Formats: sequence, C-alpha cells, structure tokens
Amino acid sequence: MSEPTSELALRAEKSDAADELAGLRERFVLDDTVYLDGNSLGALPAHVPERVADVVRRQWGELRIRSWEESGWWTAPERIGDRIAPLVGAAPGQIVVGDSTSVNVFKALVAAVRMAGEGRDEIVVDASTFPTDGYIAESAARLTGCALRPVLPAEVPGVLGERTAAVLLNHVDYRTGRLHDLPSLTAAVHAAGALAVWDLCHSAGALPVGLDEHGVDLAVGCTYKYLNGGPGAPAYLYVRRELQPRFDSPLPGWNSHAEPFGMRPEYAPAEGAPRGRVGTPDILSMLALEAALDVWDGVSVEAVRAKSLALTDFFLECVGRYVPEGRVECVTPLAHAERGSQVALRCPDAGDVMRRLIERGVVGDYRAPDVLRFGFTPLYVGFADVERAARVLAETLAETVEGTSPGF
Repeated sequence: MSEPTSELALRAEKSDAADELAGLRERFVLDDTVYLDGNSLGALPAHVPERVADVVRRQWGELRIRSWEESGWWTAPERIGDRIAPLVGAAPGQIVVGDSTSVNVFKALVAAVRMAGEGRDEIVVDASTFPTDGYIAESAARLTGCALRPVLPAEVPGVLGERTAAVLLNHVDYRTGRLHDLPSLTAAVHAAGALAVWDLCHSAGALPVGLDEHGVDLAVGCTYKYLNGGPGAPAYLYVRRELQPRFDSPLPGWNSHAEPFGMRPEYAPAEGAPRGRVGTPDILSMLALEAALDVWDGVSVEAVRAKSLALTDFFLECVGRYVPEGRVECVTPLAHAERGSQVALRCPDAGDVMRRLIERGVVGDYRAPDVLRFGFTPLYVGFADVERAARVLAETLAETVEGTSPGF
C-alpha cells in the first residue's frame, strides 16, 4: 500500500480549477458530503422547489382544471420528451414521457415483436440485465407466444437468426458499469431482420447515446438518475420515426387515442410519439422533471462524457494509490470505450464498508453480494470529491479485517 500523499489532492485542486463544468454545481442543492450515488438518484436542482411550488399553488391551486390548457399540462409528455431528445441523440417528435421504465419496457418489447412479423417467435434478452427487464421480457414472451433466450451481450450476434423478433439490451450494466457497444449490437440485430430495444437508464445524461445516428428502433429510460428528475420521476419511451405508423402498443389508453376526448368505443391510435401514452399524465412529477432539465441548458453531452472519463480515471488512480493492496477488485472495465459513468469495486464486506463510508460523508451504494458502486455525475461531482472519496475508502478499509479479494 502506498502512503497517501498530498500529490493527488493538489492535482484534484488544479483539475477542479480548470474544469469548464465546475460552475454547474451551483445549479444543485448540495452539502459537504461526497455524493456518488447519482446513478441511483440524482441531486436536487436548486430551482426545482420554487417551480414545483408554482405548479401546486398557482397552476393547481388557482387555475385548477384550466391548467390542462393554460399551463400546458396536456402537451407535457411530448414537450418534455423533446427536451430529453438531444441528450440521447434523437430528433424531436420521437420521445414521449410517462409511466415507469418497467411499463415502457413492456410497451416497447411487445410492440417490437408485433412489428417483427410472422415467423419471428424468439425474444433475446440480456442475461445480466436489471432484474425487472428480465421479468418484463419473460412476461412479454408468454403474452406474444415467443421463446425467451437470455444471453450475455457479447453473445448476442451469435444467437441471432430468422426467428429473432426483438432484442432487449442495457446500454450500461447496472452492477459493473460496463458500457455495451450500442452501434455494433444494433447493426447485428438489424442484419438479422429483428428490432433492437435499448434500456438507457444508466447512460442517458452521462454519455452520448446516438439513437438516431445508430438506427435504434425503440428505447426506454428513467429520469431520476443522471437526468436528476427526482424520486419516482416518470420514464420515457423512444420510437424511431419510421416505425411510429406501425407501433402497436399493448397498452392502448385514452391518452394515446387519436381523439382522446371523443370517448369512442373503438380505439384509433394517435399519430407519432403520442401513441406511447396510456393514461392521464402524472403532472406533479412530470413538471418537476421539466424544471430539472433546465440544468442542461448550455451543456453538451460530449463535455459531460469527457469529464466523466476523467473523474473515473482519477478515482481508479486514487484507489490504486490509497487502498490497501488486495482489499478490493475493480470490476468496471478500464477501457474508456467499455466504461459508463460508475466504478464498481468488489469487496467481501461491501455492505458494512458502504455503511461506514456513508457515516463518514461519502455516499455510494452497495449491490449484493459484494459490490461497492460509485456513480460519477459530472454536473456536480468534482475531482476533489473523487480524491476525498478514495482517501476515506482507504481509511475505512484499513480499519477492517483484511479481505480475500484477488487484488485491484
């Protein structure tokens, strides 16, 4: 183990001084803790409470039902979708906000199978995916009469064939932070004649996605992580423009009807992205999200990605210098092309270690059975935060019994 020195702290200070995104910290409500759990719940943008208060007191309290028109409530799902669009590389008119990620995965996957056509009766799903995606895929397979084939992302090209209808993949692995190759995997899916469905929960707002550029068919994502929309903020659904006339939602609702107030007994889908709507929009959380997206004004995703890589590189260096040898194992890829915006460290007593870190003002999270997760949100995390987190981690680990991890 190398003795901690001031060298890394001095480098952190210089890096923060030169950071073009450093001023964005003022847009958030932050305290003196090091918050490295933005990959679970983003920090509160400072102006959101006032905006939400206006929604509650004036729009709801005074205008009441008039706010559906006068305050723009009715058009919020598409309007906010267009705010998210540039953050995931999509042109306007392809994203609708509403429902949860799970509900949108269901809509996207069943619709993909329906669009794939006859003879395609197999759904391929990321075997390492977030559990809910796997549950939804299994249910969608039963509903559509498809076989479900779970494989690791690297194995996807080798299992695709004439029977493949749809492939559901995560852009970034929620446990390890591994970034999967969206362009090449999407191309492989298309070469097999199938549709690609991507879960962007751990990538949107942290790195470029390029939905339009790479021809992604459908995508879903949450908004409470790197997009800072708040707890339980609504998710979103992307439907590529060329597919919108064929998008057949398994959850048709009055809000996705061509004439929602016509109250007709027969269903006629709306044109464009509104086909992805279902029921009445959850206005309070949706407008909190809209306000939260203001923090992205004037910010490029490319600059965020550059800082993200610099932060995670620096954290890995600090951990390597500070942490007792053999105490943790990094399970996040070192190659930039394979890394999202988090670092996962395997540690035998990870749950207890994370509890101690939080007590000392370094907030990350723990995933069973042995993974410490640290998420780096470039909008408000600085290099001094990173150095402090690694130093406190080293101090905490030094106080506990030596683990059996194979090494950093």
